[in-house]
Amino acid sequence: MSSTYLTWLYVPGDRPDVVAKALGSGADVVLVDLEDAVAPDRKAYALDATADLLADKHEVPVHVRVNALDGPLAEREVRRLAPLPGLDALRLPKVNGPADLDRIADWAAEVPPLYALLESALGVERAYDIASHPAVRGIALGEADLRADLGVTDATGLSWVRGRAVVAARAAQLPPPPQSVYPDVRDTAGLARSCAEGRALGFLGRTAIHPRQLPVIEEAFRPTEAEVAAARDIVSAADRDPGALALPDGRFVDAAVVAGARRTLQLAER
Repeated sequence: MSSTYLTWLYVPGDRPDVVAKALGSGADVVLVDLEDAVAPDRKAYALDATADLLADKHEVPVHVRVNALDGPLAEREVRRLAPLPGLDALRLPKVNGPADLDRIADWAAEVPPLYALLESALGVERAYDIASHPAVRGIALGEADLRADLGVTDATGLSWVRGRAVVAARAAQLPPPPQSVYPDVRDTAGLARSCAEGRALGFLGRTAIHPRQLPVIEEAFRPTEAEVAAARDIVSAADRDPGALALPDGRFVDAAVVAGARRTLQLAER
C-alpha cells in the first residue's frame, strides 16, 4: 500500500505546451485534465492532444481526469485512452459508488489503475466501498464540489469528511489520500499552513494547479530530521529483535508503529 508520491500537478488537456512543461516540473505525477480545466468547445481537441501525448510512455507517471462518468464524453475518452502505453491511470470525477467504477470495465478491454474522486455526500458515505473496489489504487476528495453539495461555508465543515477519506483509504489498504488543491497559487504561506493541517489529519501529498506550489507541498510532507531519527531508532530496534520491540529509552512499540517508521524512512529517501 505504500506510495511515495507527494505532488500531483493538474494541467489542462487542451494545452500541450503546458503539459510538456509539467512533465519537466518535478511533479511526481502529471494529471492531464479533460474535465473542469477545458472549455466545452475544446473538449474534442483536448482528447486528441492527450491521445497524442499518451502514444508514448513517459518517465513521469501521467494520469488523466476524464469527464463525468454519467455524461456524454467519458465513454469515448476511456475507450480511446485506456489502451495507450503512456497512460498510467485514470482519475474519475464524481464517483458515487462501485457501480460508477464498473462502467470502466464496460468501456475498456483492460481496466487501467483507477483513482476515484469523492465529490458528493453520497460518494463520501460510500467511501470504503469505492476504495475497496479491485481496480482502485487511490481516492481523493474534490472539495470544491463537496462544499457546494454540502452547503459548507467554512473549512471546519469538511473536517469529518476529510477524516472519513483517510480512514476509508487505510481500511482498504490504499495509500493515504492526497489533499485537494489549494486555489490561491500566490499564497505559498497559506498553502504551507494548510498542508501542515492536512498532514496532521493523515493526508499524504497534495494536488497542485501551478508548479510554484510543488516545492511547498514537497517540504510540508517530507519527514523532519527529528521524525527520521525517531523512525531509525524504531526500525533498528525491530531489526535487532522482532519479538521484543523495546526502545533504548524504555518505550515499547508495536508492529503498526514499526510499519509507520518504515514509511517515514521511505519518504526520507525520496
